[in-house]
Amino acid sequence: MADTIVTSENPSPLNPSNRIICRVCQKQFSQYTCPRCNSRYCSLQCYKSHSLRCTESFMRENVMEELGQMQPDDETKHKMLDILKRFHAEEDMDSMDEDDSGLSEETIQKILSGAVSVQVGFEDLSPNEKRLFQRAVASGELSKMIKPWDPWWLKPSAKTLSLSREGNQLVQPLIKEETSEDDDHPESNQANEIPPGPETPLPPLSKLISTEPSPLLTVHLVDVLYSYCFTLRIYNGDWQSDTVGSAMVLLSISSVLGQAGQPETVSEAVSHCLEQTCSPAYRHLGGLQFGLRLLDDVISLLSLGRPALVCALCDLQRLIQAGERELKLGMPRNSKKAETRGRLKHAERKIYFIMCWVHEQPDEAWSSLAAIVKAEQSSAMDIVLAHAQRSVKMEEESKSRGNVLIEEVQ
Repeated sequence: MADTIVTSENPSPLNPSNRIICRVCQKQFSQYTCPRCNSRYCSLQCYKSHSLRCTESFMRENVMEELGQMQPDDETKHKMLDILKRFHAEEDMDSMDEDDSGLSEETIQKILSGAVSVQVGFEDLSPNEKRLFQRAVASGELSKMIKPWDPWWLKPSAKTLSLSREGNQLVQPLIKEETSEDDDHPESNQANEIPPGPETPLPPLSKLISTEPSPLLTVHLVDVLYSYCFTLRIYNGDWQSDTVGSAMVLLSISSVLGQAGQPETVSEAVSHCLEQTCSPAYRHLGGLQFGLRLLDDVISLLSLGRPALVCALCDLQRLIQAGERELKLGMPRNSKKAETRGRLKHAERKIYFIMCWVHEQPDEAWSSLAAIVKAEQSSAMDIVLAHAQRSVKMEEESKSRGNVLIEEVQ
């Protein structure tokens, strides 16, 4: 039955003469073939259910391939060791009766080794370590053990930022906000530092365009800032760990940078950003609640004023440039990569123009824009609250009807 062939009387490119029924549901024509067991299936749902061994093996190999491409430095090794130690310590508390539940001494020495040639792979782990590692990946325990990132725009030193009249030469007071054992490693603090401003003076807008700038730039800035905060939040502040991936996330959220959108009101810009956050690709991050928290980030950045906004846009420009460089160095080159590089180049130019425009705006403009975004956030929260109240009311009415029906039956 699974290999039943249905023959069409009128074969064509869109209706081939031989079609095989899906091996899983046995209802639809199969369109795909599992690369592992050669089973024919028709949809993602059927693929997921056709063989647990195939899907689990696929996910595990993808994770290990990604880990194998990483080139960890000493600081990364120490961080991962700390995460694994904490995870195994929790495992010991949950299962005191199990033997050999911690990292072996040999594995610890490999991780701590400073030799570049020494790499710890999945095959180097003991059977018990492999089991615990796979469980940690599947359950998300490893991600929970990573220290949450503190956005730079929420740090006290962000309130003291200042720029030169030309928009460069950021002056940042040396404030020791936190001390830890990682202070000996400058790289470990990179993600927590306030991003520097432009290295060269920003040109006046009159040298970039011959006409007046669009009044919609204020709206576009909200879209760009939201996308920036979104990207940094999901990468825990470390966009350098995946420059291409972070750049693509940015383009997927921003209507202005990634889709050549031209939102005309702050409400339109905010609505688009929230819709993207609640889309199937990102709803697992927290959906609308996560989006509302990101609006808090946008409000915080706007409230800090021009210096912080210029620094944020400059950091965003560096993010895009890093993604461009990574794509340029990547091999092989193809039309899709060329198209992506073109999109990133266009986004970079737009960010630079908005940064020059922000530098010329009066300080009071940002407090007003922050108030508008705050109002849009409150409006979205009211909608969420009203929806929740309707849901509760409908549930109560449903229970009430159910009770009446039970009484009538009795």
